[in-house]
Amino acid sequence: MDTASSQPGDLVLPLPTAQSSTAASSAPRLSSLPLGLIQDLWLAAEAETCSLTLEEFSVALAAVGAKFNHGLPSATSPDSAQKAAFFHSLHLPELALAHACALGREVAWQRFLGLYRASLTQAAIAIAGSATLGHDLAESLYAELYGLRQVDGVRQSPLASYSGRGSLLGWLRTTLAQRHVDHHRRTYREAPLDTLDSPAREPDPSPVPAELAHLTHAIARVLQALPAEDRFLLAAYFLDCQTLLQIARILHVHEATISRRLKRLVADLRKQLLDNLQSGGLSRRAAEEALGADPRDLEINLRALLQTSQSSSFSDKTAPAPTATSGQS
Repeated sequence: MDTASSQPGDLVLPLPTAQSSTAASSAPRLSSLPLGLIQDLWLAAEAETCSLTLEEFSVALAAVGAKFNHGLPSATSPDSAQKAAFFHSLHLPELALAHACALGREVAWQRFLGLYRASLTQAAIAIAGSATLGHDLAESLYAELYGLRQVDGVRQSPLASYSGRGSLLGWLRTTLAQRHVDHHRRTYREAPLDTLDSPAREPDPSPVPAELAHLTHAIARVLQALPAEDRFLLAAYFLDCQTLLQIARILHVHEATISRRLKRLVADLRKQLLDNLQSGGLSRRAAEEALGADPRDLEINLRALLQTSQSSSFSDKTAPAPTATSGQS
């Protein structure tokens, strides 16, 4: 059995001693908000502990507000109160941490590794199905997040695109899964021609808008048809980032039961989505390409679809809930 370490100390990257942000100097400012509000947001985010200045954080907030129109429809012009409410709804500490890492702040990057390295390595191993492959996948993501690639002398880190609207861990898991899909696509495209079913042009790097629309409708249909307990399970694990043990305690079942149920549920959902997409007119290949879409490209409210009034216990539970000292995993 191959194994992989998930200790933060295993990854050592050369960190810059000081670095200014060219991108930040050209970004919009929060001039329409009172300075007192900006300071409150900066303090709430504990941005100073990440070596992120008030001005740098205000630039990041302004970019997020402009991108999402402060949570309002595009045709609506938000007032100061609506802007303030939008900013207060963000995951401010995680937003500050992500943008400080994107700027190359050593203290922020070390905190990031301490908080997320182990969880991301475990997630990568689960996605890749191998400890060795998972470790390689996680390492490649860390390098990308750190911003080793530069354009015109400016570091490029995907962390700069994190908006704070959802949890940073959820965003990282999504990014990790997408990088795995991208690697699978490249591997598939590079396979010898005699291993392919028939000659065909390479698929587009991402699904076209029509395929995204098919996928959005298919997801809505499949999730709405799920039992309440399945919707709760998906929301708790993937949206609220609860651990298997936390969910098991809520539902009064063993942690292993939650793990098995999640695996079956995800496999069933994938099959149902493929069937829905194909019945909607997509070919098998187009349907699989659509499933590889970046979730951020979909105009869909997953939380609303998975909303359920109660978390009823599973009917297949076979043992009492584990205690804190049971040692089960």
